[in-house]
This record gives sequence, C-alpha cells and structure tokens, in this order.
Amino acid sequence: MPTGPTGQLAALVERAESGEVEAKNALFAALYGELHRLAQAHLYRSGGNFTLGATTLLHEAYLDISGREAVAFPDRQRFLAYASRAMRGLIVDYVRTKRAQKRGGELTFISLEESVVETPADGTDLVTLVPALEHLATIDPALAELVDLKFFCGFTFAEIAEMRQVSQRTVRRDWAKARLLLHTALTDDEQA
Repeated sequence: MPTGPTGQLAALVERAESGEVEAKNALFAALYGELHRLAQAHLYRSGGNFTLGATTLLHEAYLDISGREAVAFPDRQRFLAYASRAMRGLIVDYVRTKRAQKRGGELTFISLEESVVETPADGTDLVTLVPALEHLATIDPALAELVDLKFFCGFTFAEIAEMRQVSQRTVRRDWAKARLLLHTALTDDEQA
C-alpha cells in the first residue's frame, strides 16, 4: 500500500467505505479545506444572497453523508463528487424552502398590471438544473459525475483527466457531450 498523504488518504477512503465511523470523520477532516472551498463555490454558483454560509453548508453536508449507510467512496474523486451532490441538494432544498416562505407556498400571485417579471438571482437556475442533471445520471452516470467535478467542484480538465487516468482531450469531449445532453434536457423541460 502506498505511503504518504495520497496513500494515507486512500487508506482512509477504504476504511470509510467499509463503514468505520472514525475513518469517515478522519476523511472529512483530511479534506476539510477542499470541501470548504467546494461549499463556497456552490454558494457562489447558486447566484443567490443566502443566509446560509459555506461552513454551515459544509457541516450540513457532513451530517447528511455521515448519517447514510452503505455509501461507497472508492476514491477521492467519488468522495468529492458525492459531497458536491449532497451540498447541491441542500442548496436546492434551501432555495425551495425560501421560495415557499416568500410566496406563500408554491403559489405565486401576479397582478395584471405587471408587464415584466424579473427573475431574481436566488438559485432558481440551480433548481431547474438539478432535474436535468439527475436525468443525465440515469443516462450516463460518468457524464453526470463529470459535471459535478467540473461545474460544482471546480476541478480543471487536467485535474479530472488525472483523476480518471484519461487524456484531457477525452475529458473535454465528454464535457461537450454532457453539456449537449443537459442543454437538450433543459430545452425539453421548457417546451413541456
């Protein structure tokens, strides 16, 4: 087994995958800085002014992850992608709750005098993206994971290529395919 930080991280991932609570906690602590950066990126990309902070989001995601049984983290990439999905889900739930509180549930009343309705930067785009991303995960889970790693985690093509042990060209080609499938899913939803 490799030694050093990478080997230790791989050992933690393996122990966490087997269900060791101490290993899950140690893995979380070892990746805390990276996870905090990921939480900040999620909040930034959501485009809203949230009372939810990066640290709170990170800790809520940790509670969500640690409370689940039989969650597999075969490597760092999948752990971060899983954490990213947990954070994204928490933000979407937060946006939906805020929207329901603001508008009296899912009902919206618009007066006839309103000629232009402005869309606030409150995470609405994220709420519409998530179902499309979930649909992509049913078609091609690897492409959905790529979107998590690139868009939500903020990894570069070079970093993703290294994680996946493929060329950057392959990652870029998969990225173009994922974007096309997401665009198609989003436009289909708009037309429905």
